[in-house]
Amino acid sequence: MQIYLDHAATAPLRPEVRVAWIDAASSVGNASSIHGAGQHARRLLEEARERLAAVLDADPIEVVFTSGGTEAVNLAVKGLWWARGPEEDSVVMPDAEHHATLDAVAWLQSQGAHVRHVGVDAEARIRLDELAARMPGAALATGLVANNECGTVNDAASMSRAALDAGVPLHLDAVAAFGHVPVSFRAWRADARGRAGLAALSVSAHKIGGPAGVGALVVARGAELTPLVHGGGQQRSLRAGTQDVPGAVGFAVAAELAEAEREAEAGRLAALRGRLVGGIRHSIPDAVLLGDPVDRIPGNAHVLFPGASGETLLFLLDVAGIAVSTGSACQAGVPEPSHVVRAMGRTDAEARQVLRFTMGRTTADEDVDAVLAALPDAVERARAASGSRSGSRS
Repeated sequence: MQIYLDHAATAPLRPEVRVAWIDAASSVGNASSIHGAGQHARRLLEEARERLAAVLDADPIEVVFTSGGTEAVNLAVKGLWWARGPEEDSVVMPDAEHHATLDAVAWLQSQGAHVRHVGVDAEARIRLDELAARMPGAALATGLVANNECGTVNDAASMSRAALDAGVPLHLDAVAAFGHVPVSFRAWRADARGRAGLAALSVSAHKIGGPAGVGALVVARGAELTPLVHGGGQQRSLRAGTQDVPGAVGFAVAAELAEAEREAEAGRLAALRGRLVGGIRHSIPDAVLLGDPVDRIPGNAHVLFPGASGETLLFLLDVAGIAVSTGSACQAGVPEPSHVVRAMGRTDAEARQVLRFTMGRTTADEDVDAVLAALPDAVERARAASGSRSGSRS
């Protein structure tokens, strides 16, 4: 049986979600239809919206269901840009964002946008002073609540306050954070008014054991966004199209379960991560844990193995029945060094020598034991393949 330590890529579907999805999918009806079947679908949809909103600490009307985190990010970034003022032409963006944001902003650049880059520190934490300094006069700002590669948690409340002070709308990408750290749209929005401050927050279902292909963007009442898709006027006219009722129901169930167990799971996963990292350091002394050692997603261990190709390590562990991630982008099938690791001040070579181990609710002590048993040989073989026996920088 495969040992799965890639929960950050997608988490196993929860049994309760599967049951709820099948039950909702067994009912016929378009939620926009006015007959009885349609109104039953509408009730299921709006109840799911209310349940998800309660977990996110938002108003139900603020929750816009999407096809996933990537669409939610694109709706936020592009929607805020298109709704900007005539004198605003800049996007404030940290250097270690997810590719959903990086690529959306790159497309906006082709349409005339200017990017005000914000650095991150050696632990991939967004530099708040730089973020605040670059905001005045910008069309929008965006930032990760938690880094999807190394797991470092950012100060979302401070980012929101900086946006409010600058009079700039802010999008927070909470896809990697939701279900693992406290998320409160209401608290982070605080005294935001009009278009200033926290305007939108993106989340995704499959990261927390929900169905793939479902996400949501929380859009503040006073925020101004131009939709990506037109035709139908659904969801405050911010996203047109027939709504995925079973997906919304499954997302709501997954969110409630993840939040109910979050604190207990955080302690359990942090202990498992500690055992994994301690074991790695014992058998591979020059391995380096990247990201904040404490203030990070509990189940995330992002490790640099000097002299060993992360791609080779991933293959060797996969052959041994262990699924992990390199944490690097793979554009059109061509592996690239992790832009996150480079943004942290590491070299291109080091950015190719990382593995991301991410644990979740199905991870057990035996899984950690299996990784610790297989990893030393895999690292030795990977280093031999690259002609290296030692690290490049610890």
